[in-house]
Amino acid sequence: MELRQLRSFLKVVELQSFSKAAKALGYSQSAMSVQIRELETELGVRLFDRLGKCVRVTSHGEELAQEAWGSGCAIRPGKKSCTWA
Repeated sequence: MELRQLRSFLKVVELQSFSKAAKALGYSQSAMSVQIRELETELGVRLFDRLGKCVRVTSHGEELAQEAWGSGCAIRPGKKSCTWA
């Protein structure tokens, strides 16, 4: 899991929108979607339910968000990847 993917994921959770998250982080919406899709593939779970222009965090997504926010992994400078025990 790359840190940019985790940051993107957390921004989508926060803003509940791929396009708003992409704009906030300076990505195109398609680049944001690719990052999230790659993260879902790596983890083997869906992190969001996509309902047209709306997104809803799945239970797996909620679990990842809580883990990431609790660990502080997403805010450590100089980090390029995250792992949990």
